[in-house]
Amino acid sequence: MPRRAALPPGRRSAAAPGAVVPGLPALRAAAVLLCAALCAGPGWAQPFSFPFQDPALPWQRRLDDLLGRLSPAELVLQVARGGAMGNGPAPPIPRLGIAPYNWNTECLRGDAEAPGWATAFPQALGLAATFSSELVYRVANATATEVRAKHNDFIATGNYGDHTGLSCFSPVLNIMRHPLWGRNQETYGEDPFLSGELARSFVQGLQGQHPRYIKASAGCKHFSVHGGPENIPVSRLSFDAKVLERDLRTTFLPQFQACVRAGSYSFMCSYNRINGVPACANKKLLTDILRDEWGFEGFVVSDEGALELIMVGHHYTRTFMETAVASLNAGCNLELSYGMTDNVFMHIPEALAMGNITLQMLRDRVRPLFYTRMRLGEFDPPSMNPYSTLDLSAVQSPEHRNLSLEAAVKSFVLLKNIGGTLPLRAQDLPGKRLAVVGPFADNPRVLFGDYAPVPEPRYIYTPRRGLETLPANVTFAAGCREPRCQQYSRAEVVGAAGAADVVVVCLGTGIDVETEAKDRSDLSLPGHQLELLQDAMQAAAGHPVILLLFNAGPLDVSWAQEHDGVGAILACFFPAQAAGLAIAKVLLGEAGANPAARLPATWPAGMHQVPPMENYTMEGRTYRYYGQDAPLYPFGYGLSYTTFQYRDLVLNPPVLPICANLSVSVVLENTGQRDGEEVVQLYLRWEQSSVPVPRWQLVAFQRVAVLAGRETKLFFHVGAEQRAVWAQDWRLEPGTFTLFAGGQQPGQQRRAPSEVLSAQFTVTGAARPLRGC
Repeated sequence: MPRRAALPPGRRSAAAPGAVVPGLPALRAAAVLLCAALCAGPGWAQPFSFPFQDPALPWQRRLDDLLGRLSPAELVLQVARGGAMGNGPAPPIPRLGIAPYNWNTECLRGDAEAPGWATAFPQALGLAATFSSELVYRVANATATEVRAKHNDFIATGNYGDHTGLSCFSPVLNIMRHPLWGRNQETYGEDPFLSGELARSFVQGLQGQHPRYIKASAGCKHFSVHGGPENIPVSRLSFDAKVLERDLRTTFLPQFQACVRAGSYSFMCSYNRINGVPACANKKLLTDILRDEWGFEGFVVSDEGALELIMVGHHYTRTFMETAVASLNAGCNLELSYGMTDNVFMHIPEALAMGNITLQMLRDRVRPLFYTRMRLGEFDPPSMNPYSTLDLSAVQSPEHRNLSLEAAVKSFVLLKNIGGTLPLRAQDLPGKRLAVVGPFADNPRVLFGDYAPVPEPRYIYTPRRGLETLPANVTFAAGCREPRCQQYSRAEVVGAAGAADVVVVCLGTGIDVETEAKDRSDLSLPGHQLELLQDAMQAAAGHPVILLLFNAGPLDVSWAQEHDGVGAILACFFPAQAAGLAIAKVLLGEAGANPAARLPATWPAGMHQVPPMENYTMEGRTYRYYGQDAPLYPFGYGLSYTTFQYRDLVLNPPVLPICANLSVSVVLENTGQRDGEEVVQLYLRWEQSSVPVPRWQLVAFQRVAVLAGRETKLFFHVGAEQRAVWAQDWRLEPGTFTLFAGGQQPGQQRRAPSEVLSAQFTVTGAARPLRGC
């Protein structure tokens, strides 16, 4: 969507923890007045035992009172019990009426890993492909509703086990810098700006818009310079990411700063070292940048076991006590341990006794933990908090299931479509024979990806089950039973494909091939999958063959792209429970199901374009620095069943002072015969710069629906900070800039049929630090 005016560096978001929210003081005052009225009601007959329980008091006074009542031993337990397995929950404090609390909750695209059912939305990378901030907001908000509803039920039954809390370790904001990284699926792709915009929407959707309470708290991870390896060629648990300061600032940090501005209540520090210093003991990262530069006031939690690994993996410290000192002083607030009870932060008392940590610092580290719990409503009467009324009827509701279907439909990227292969004509289907083949055709387990919620089986639609809703005769052949496809039955595939009028081939990776702790070694389709595709195409004997891909990291499907026997290729990512229904809608081009998604990451043309995993320079990586060789599919690429035309690109003003913002307008026309959506993309190119910069950079995007034969005029804002370059600080420089507008990147070999417009503007004045504007 068009980018809103960015906040100056150092200024907190309106929603930042502990910040004053512009435009909301009146609402908060009303909430306090409501509290006062409720205090006098029959539900509040008893006076408050302690001031921290009084909702009429300011947050900071309540925190001062609470923290002043905690003993050092109680403070230690609050930071040492992050929640994983036997390491949690944070224990109760009965004398103060404080209940246990479990911090360990995953909400990447639904309530993952918690007991009970939950709606499963498409994996994060698929959500990124929608290029829709608005959709990501709605998915996050629906996720929070289910997390809160289930939490209310857990607490009512005294269940404080793993994944029962409200503090989500989501979203994942690491850059998809390498195509073989096992965790690419959890990210929003390779672009810092796209990731930052989607992070803002996710955080605000998850936390909600109530003036006093948050529905669930967001936690941005893994901070930072964390994007592989998992296990190839070395382990993530001891890896040292050596990164240039310019790459750190321009690629690995911007989306995390966007998360702070959006108001996230927490960050998770990562397993790796950064230039020799473990992230969870990295004062530059956790204090100098995160808190001092960006104004973050929330808490930092370690990745699971990351504090132990400072000693046993990185050999950065010699004892758990030294590790506690290093990480606490660096800015870590909460330890998420591997289920240990004698974990790193349990050694804080030794550090206190030796003077390595002060009691005041310990209180400061505990403070944002209880502030978060207060903002979640834990210490206020439930009658004040509208979220306390959510119950299990909100889980897997029809609205959420429909949203899962909508998100899946909007996430599919049409990579190839020759001769009008798609959409299929609904009126031609009765009596037609449709074969759906491959290891992803009817295996629910492989359609979800990592960190997936678990819906009721009746709501899960595989490609086979979804296509069986169509008025065609559907046959099925797996060919191989699992994604690695090591055992292959050619006869099964040939038999099904040879008897069909249309063949749908379902291939990909799944978590058997790529996931946390599991990198890929190459871009190839696993096992015998390419052979399966070739056999299906040959058996089809000229009948349409449609290839559906279920993967996150790019695959080498150059054979399918080059052969006309494969008429269409659709990238589906991991669409989760609604996969089959979404596929049926998109293959038929039903209303609202004309493909419009775009690739959120570059697909290399082969392994010759894949640099070493452990090298963290950005040279040759992502579209911003890719080099001259054309990829198989570029970032931002995707086709449609209709056509679009751009015209009348206007930049205002064409000459602007150094600190001024740029306004952009462009006209978009749907010149085809079908209604459709288009992802409009704006890229900025520096024509003169004193330091190395990307070849161009995405600076705005909007997904917009346009009826056939109609046009719309779109308006965008490009802030001055989007022109900034890193030269020991963020600086604005004068010179000439080019702005591109279209449905894709400029100058691509593989491209959609629409043109990309360009216009130049000039920035005048002397160079100056961005913070001086």
